[in-house]
Amino acid sequence: MAIDPKPSNNGGAAPEEASLKVPAKDPKKKKDEKKEEDLSDEDLALKEQLELYVERVQDSDPGIQKLALDSMRQEIRTSTSSMTSVPKPLKFLRPHYGTLKSFYETMGDSDQKKYLADILSVLALTMSAEGERESLKYRLLGSEGDIGSWGHEYVRNLAGEISQEYAHRQQTEEADIDDLMGLVTQIVAFHMKHNAEPEAVDLLMEVEDLDLLTKHVDSTNYKRTCLYLTSSASYLPGPDDMLVLDIAHTIYLKFKEYPSALRVALSLDNLQYVKEVFNVCDDMLQKKQFCYILGRHGVDFVLEEDMVADDDEREVMQELINNAKLSEGYLNLARDIEVMEPKSPEDIYKVHLIDGRASAGASVDSARQNLAATFVNAFVNAGFGQDKLMTVSSESSSGGSTGNWLFKNKDHGKASAAASLGMILLWDVDSGLSQIDKYFHSTDNHVIAGALLGVGIVNCSVNNDCDPALALLADYIDKEDSTVRIGAIMGLGLAYAGSQNEQIRAKLSPILADSKAPLDVIAFTAISLGLVYVGSCNEEVAQSIIFSLMDRSESELGEPLTRLLPLGLGLLYLGKQESVEATAEVSKTFNEKIRKYCDMTLMSCAYAGTGNVLKVQNLLGHCAQHLEKGDETHQGPAVLGIAMVAMAEELGLEMAIRSLEHLLQYGEQNIRRAVPLALGLLCLSNPKVNVMDTLSRLSHDADSEVAMAAVISLGLIGAGTNNARIAGMLRNLSSYYYKEASPLFCVRIAQGLVHLGKGLLTLAPYHSERFLLSPTALAGIITLLHACLDMKSIILGKYHYVLYFVVLAMQPRMLMTVDEDLKPLSVPVRVGQAVDVVGQAGRPKSITGFQTHSTPVLLAAGDRAELATEKYIPLTPILEGFVILKKNPDYREDE
Repeated sequence: MAIDPKPSNNGGAAPEEASLKVPAKDPKKKKDEKKEEDLSDEDLALKEQLELYVERVQDSDPGIQKLALDSMRQEIRTSTSSMTSVPKPLKFLRPHYGTLKSFYETMGDSDQKKYLADILSVLALTMSAEGERESLKYRLLGSEGDIGSWGHEYVRNLAGEISQEYAHRQQTEEADIDDLMGLVTQIVAFHMKHNAEPEAVDLLMEVEDLDLLTKHVDSTNYKRTCLYLTSSASYLPGPDDMLVLDIAHTIYLKFKEYPSALRVALSLDNLQYVKEVFNVCDDMLQKKQFCYILGRHGVDFVLEEDMVADDDEREVMQELINNAKLSEGYLNLARDIEVMEPKSPEDIYKVHLIDGRASAGASVDSARQNLAATFVNAFVNAGFGQDKLMTVSSESSSGGSTGNWLFKNKDHGKASAAASLGMILLWDVDSGLSQIDKYFHSTDNHVIAGALLGVGIVNCSVNNDCDPALALLADYIDKEDSTVRIGAIMGLGLAYAGSQNEQIRAKLSPILADSKAPLDVIAFTAISLGLVYVGSCNEEVAQSIIFSLMDRSESELGEPLTRLLPLGLGLLYLGKQESVEATAEVSKTFNEKIRKYCDMTLMSCAYAGTGNVLKVQNLLGHCAQHLEKGDETHQGPAVLGIAMVAMAEELGLEMAIRSLEHLLQYGEQNIRRAVPLALGLLCLSNPKVNVMDTLSRLSHDADSEVAMAAVISLGLIGAGTNNARIAGMLRNLSSYYYKEASPLFCVRIAQGLVHLGKGLLTLAPYHSERFLLSPTALAGIITLLHACLDMKSIILGKYHYVLYFVVLAMQPRMLMTVDEDLKPLSVPVRVGQAVDVVGQAGRPKSITGFQTHSTPVLLAAGDRAELATEKYIPLTPILEGFVILKKNPDYREDE
């Protein structure tokens, strides 16, 4: 267009403007305009109308000015536009933006001036230069009218400019932000009213004033607001992530959405908040549901009188938190799905499905084969209380009596065999202890060690008021024989994981300082202390492990087991981010053999499950170095660290999988050995096809360490899923490796894991729709993976019982609905793939491709359930684990 948008002489703007506009009626000009844009008659009329207004605004008579401004305002507000184009009035007024701006400068203070400022603010939406923030400038100069009347797009643009302006003022240290905050309050109110909760939250995060949110949420939008807050927490840098969860917790409490408030409190790891939730809620049933949630998360939490007044009720609830009813619920599930029949290892190997040559070699009855069968048997029948090898009654001679299987294992194999009884009787403390008792009278130290470990396994994730594990194991901690000691120490670690039990610290800490104690005893002591005090940042435990590390001799530092010491230290800071820094500084003074190893382990544990991108980059940097032999031991934990940090949310997880693929191509051999384990950690009990294919490829790798790690990881990603494709791969691998004992042992272990609990269990440490991370579960898995970094000397050596650390992460992957008396209740539920509905408009469906089953049902990774009946109301919005249903008082049966 011929009009200069910013005329040079301010004073004479009006007459020049008028003279410029005359040629518009010239026929030649018309043709040019036709080429530019085909204007319809009404558009043309509108254009001329608006140009007239622009002239009138510059009139000297205030009355005419006001009329023109009002008409212009009316045009702009009533214009509707499609999503993709600029509204017509704004388009036609663009050329006059400069004119109006310069005229504005010349006006004296008056209402008209403020009106014009409003209009300029709206025009700046399409006209203002990048980074000028003119829309905001004129808004602040304009009248105090309702922002929303100018439309959504204007409000969003304003919000963007406010956050830029805020950042600018923070840098230049202009303290006063009150003018901005007034606008922010208006905008937030507008967004909350119009279902744009995410935008309101984003703006408040930008101006660092999330507290405003609690004033603006109401019963219609608090759920969506909190969903956005909790989901965005995993993408925010600390300490913002904690702040966001804190606000979500406050809002949930305000609207009496207690189960969600409890989950946020657990996510913050704030037991004070947990107590608060118990105190403010007065519904007994609701409190029982809290107890189920706490039990599933694995928190050691003691109810006090002020939380639950009635003694009997309190006892019932404490049992729920202690998981005393877990075994009963799990067996109910098994009966319902009809898998109570015990399975033997042969049922899992399915030798008849494999081609000829392998089955011939498989009949050799070697101790290694039997050891593998022991583990497979333990994993498959975990928690069922009966099997075909260990719990057979002594009369039935067909399978040989139970003693016989024990003695088909050599030396340290007997320890794992005796301990496997604990796994079969998992969570069933009373009957477990009475059945394991007979092994305590054995004369064989290995059997006693196994029995001690078995006691620990039975008590894993179940608390008992009379502390049977402590009573039984305490006397054996200081025995002569190191195997027995390790059995007792590891047993205590499993039984009291996460409990921060002072008695255990008093028993175990002295061992770390004992210069005569063998290295393996010290290593397992460090791990057990790490498990008991997981994520507690306990100073005293940290110090005793640090001193123990400093006391190690040069030769000991080269031993694979020594590496469990830094891991025990790391577990104390699991997921606690900055709290690790003081300890990390101390670790820089260690012997250079273990210094970097310790550094990597501490960092990866401290940021586990946080999704912190900077830490992932840092760890990737360490993995990219090509180092001399002997300098590279720290790269293993670094690779595992990438997976530990990135497992927090789906996006980071996918990116980590791709980064690990690159490490496979360019990394040194020691890195390639750790990559399969990292992939296994990322997809625990979640067999993603791309990961499955990568691991399948690596399981035939020329380097046997890589191949064995890949095989174990195939077991981990398929753990408890009965995945047919993985089962098939493992059968083929068992015939491929039929002459090689070590890889074959790994294949057997993996087969056991895939059929974990006959497909009723999961190892995924995340629960509550991937919102909560159970620290003890993650600790167990990490310990196992660190041990797998050196397969030959630990798992394939005489410390194969570290495989039992998996028990910390084993949980039924079920939804079990119970009535108000906590008795199982069968109701129809829809189970389908969970859909991410964060920030979506309306009431989108939260699951897709669902099938309707009646409870109890199994939930696979990424599944979500919802009730298919109106008859009951669930007491928690997330249907997982045990869910209490109460009758819906408004429900009417259809006649």
